[in-house]
Amino acid sequence: MATLNVAELQELLETQVPAVLQESPGFKEWLRDFIRRQTVPRESFDERFERVMDELAADRESQRRHWDEQERKWSLTELHIKEQNRKWEELGRRWDEQERRWSLTELHMKEQNRKWEEQSLRWHETLAEMRSNKAKFEQSVGALGARWGVASEAAFRSALGAILRESFGVQVYSVNEMDEEGMVFGRPEQVELDVIIVNGTLILCELKSSVSKGEMYLFERKARFYAKRHERVVDRRIVVSPMVEARAREVAAELGIEVYSYAEDVVRHVG
Repeated sequence: MATLNVAELQELLETQVPAVLQESPGFKEWLRDFIRRQTVPRESFDERFERVMDELAADRESQRRHWDEQERKWSLTELHIKEQNRKWEELGRRWDEQERRWSLTELHMKEQNRKWEEQSLRWHETLAEMRSNKAKFEQSVGALGARWGVASEAAFRSALGAILRESFGVQVYSVNEMDEEGMVFGRPEQVELDVIIVNGTLILCELKSSVSKGEMYLFERKARFYAKRHERVVDRRIVVSPMVEARAREVAAELGIEVYSYAEDVVRHVG
């Protein structure tokens, strides 16, 4: 059996003796007698022994209180940790819920954007179709108007010529001559004019469904071209049209061109 040194024996006594003393009253009496015989008289020994026992008991109580306090602190720490974990778990659940809501919102926004894009595409397609139909309609109306204007001008010209010739014995004919010098259009081009001659009076006439300012200047150049080519003095220049722009009327007044809106006015004036 190994021999204990003083330090080991002291540590053993300090850690084991208090418990043995409580569990074995006989050992307590034995230890008291042993110490008394080895050191001091009985009275002094009893006092010291009691003091040692009291100190050991007080130390043990202090240790117990210390451990109780440590256990209480550990319990509080454990509760604090559990509370913090609970809060973190709650925060994590909130973040998960928020992310889920954001995901749903993002999906909803993507779906709305997709619907808006589809709607925008349909609107653009509808708008493009409407524009195409509008262009086709305008082209059709324009073509119809142009054909109607040409037809109306031809019919009016024929009717007016027949009235003047048959009822008033007036010479009426159309000319279509080449302007080699480009006097009228700025380049060589055919020039068409209606010519009326009554009692030696030369009248140049322009019959159109509508007349703009530019067309009024064009008719004046045609008249000058005819007068120069045939070396004739043009007595009257007449424009007959149901639609004459206001600026065209101003130009006509400046150039001395007569403007009539109805055939009856021309017939009455010529007669």
